[in-house]
Amino acid sequence: MADAAHPDIPAHAGSAGEIEAVRHADGTSRTLAAALPRLVLDARRIAAGVIHGLHGRRRAGSGENFWQYRRFASGEPASRVDWRRSARDEHLYVREHEWEAAHTVWLWPDRSASMAFASSDKRDSKLERALIITFALAELLVDGGERVGIPGLMAPTASRNVIDRMAQAILHDGAPRLSLPPSFAPSALAEIVVLSDLWSESGAIAAMLAALSASGAHGTLVQVVDPAEETFPYAGRIAFIEPEGGGEITAGRAETWAADYVARVARHRDDIRAETSRRDWLLTIHRTDRPASELLLYLHAALGNGGPGARVAVRPMGRSA
Repeated sequence: MADAAHPDIPAHAGSAGEIEAVRHADGTSRTLAAALPRLVLDARRIAAGVIHGLHGRRRAGSGENFWQYRRFASGEPASRVDWRRSARDEHLYVREHEWEAAHTVWLWPDRSASMAFASSDKRDSKLERALIITFALAELLVDGGERVGIPGLMAPTASRNVIDRMAQAILHDGAPRLSLPPSFAPSALAEIVVLSDLWSESGAIAAMLAALSASGAHGTLVQVVDPAEETFPYAGRIAFIEPEGGGEITAGRAETWAADYVARVARHRDDIRAETSRRDWLLTIHRTDRPASELLLYLHAALGNGGPGARVAVRPMGRSA
């Protein structure tokens, strides 16, 4: 159950069988510096496994290659009309070209204390999974001709060694670990991917979406969760520790909290889903017991849809009630 001081943040169980997971959250078990080489290798392996057969992202813009015809919109200059194509129909059409100028995709992996949780030592922590996806997605995007950056940490780059640059930037970052991206002003063409457990207050998430959408940018929120945070598999006397300063609470019979916990998680997600829909963002939920490649393919497809009107065609994976 969530700590009373932080109603949207699930605390983590402190039973003897999961004490190692709590140590992950406290930073006393595995350090990020020790884990990074493995995460980089995993990211490269996953990216290599899906990169063949994937094509660069195509969208309308100022390139020279023909892409598609579309209906003429009121208010556009008449010089944009393709009169030859329009003569075959009762409507006016514009000849669109492929957008060849790379733009920026901002990736934000949440590295706050709650992300270090893993309910099993045989599974990636939320932090490890978020970083693997961030690195692998950056590799795919750069391979497709895009620029990739991390807000407040790494300027956009199209460098072929983007994973190494990201890893170094993260490794040497001495700033406080924020759950949500810092305030910045993305361009109207920018796309943003936030990978976080999203256990921040719903109001904070809504404010972040409003700020990032102000310029016209769009993006995807990925809620990265451990299976235990979905199913609440606890029984008996359990101490729950909120890893970001919310304290500790003990349940005498944890199983009696399950229904209320699941309902509160559903309400929290409904609040986030309402905000993402209003801002024309996507929301998907990724559990760490699912393959990382599944999320990677979804994100590549979502980013490749190109434009608000097409975003609804991509169905988020792992969506929970």
